[in-house]
Amino acid sequence: MSTTLAQSRHFAYRALLSLWRQPWWIAVTLIQPIVWLVLFGALFKSVTQIPGFAGDDFTQFIAPGVIVMTAFFSAGWAGMGLLNDMQAGVVDRFLVTPASRSAQLIGRTAQGAVTVIVQSLIIVGLALLLGASFPGGVIGILVLLLVAVLLAVAVAALSYALALASGKEETVIAVMNFFMLPLTFLSTSFQQKQLMPDWMQTVTDLNPLNWGIEAARSATLDVPVDLSAGGGADWGEIGLRAGGLVVLALACLWVTNRAFRAYQRQV
Repeated sequence: MSTTLAQSRHFAYRALLSLWRQPWWIAVTLIQPIVWLVLFGALFKSVTQIPGFAGDDFTQFIAPGVIVMTAFFSAGWAGMGLLNDMQAGVVDRFLVTPASRSAQLIGRTAQGAVTVIVQSLIIVGLALLLGASFPGGVIGILVLLLVAVLLAVAVAALSYALALASGKEETVIAVMNFFMLPLTFLSTSFQQKQLMPDWMQTVTDLNPLNWGIEAARSATLDVPVDLSAGGGADWGEIGLRAGGLVVLALACLWVTNRAFRAYQRQV
């Protein structure tokens, strides 16, 4: 166990050094959430006048969703970095050393978690500048960061598994695009659940992205998951959604470990 942890620290350090050398990557990935917050927030601010919409500030409503979505999309492309290392022979060299596969996964995942946390804090600051507030305080922000990281771990693990199984950038791009955009609009990112068609409400209950968005919104805005109910945050519901993301992340990491084993047999 101690050896795995030491190796994990090494791989995390290596991955973080790579991020440090190209910090512009975080800036580039923030372009889309800035568009969502600034332009969507201004364009659809009159949505709050729809009968049944809970709240009167659309930017504040979408801010937690934008943060979780940013983690979701950023993690979806994690497999591209792994593909670059595969094509350069870096992964193959590590696989023939005593370094464990788990340590390699943990190191890459740690780098992704740091990226998500930095991105999330920047977007929180931007939302505050735009007039949003987070009544849930520090605890709410910590819950937001937690669910964003858990979702990112799950999605990044699947992206890694896809990269290992296919070995092709085109496949990773096509598959991730096929799933990520529909899941985004089948969530409460930009619309409250009670205003969606019935079939979409059913789908959102099964959507892991929406688990993260609802938990983050409830905790940061100090509102119930069901916004139409009124009252404060329901920590039982928040815990249920966060627990679902923990299970999903562990399952996705298991899948990635299996994909690593299959890839290693081909080396």
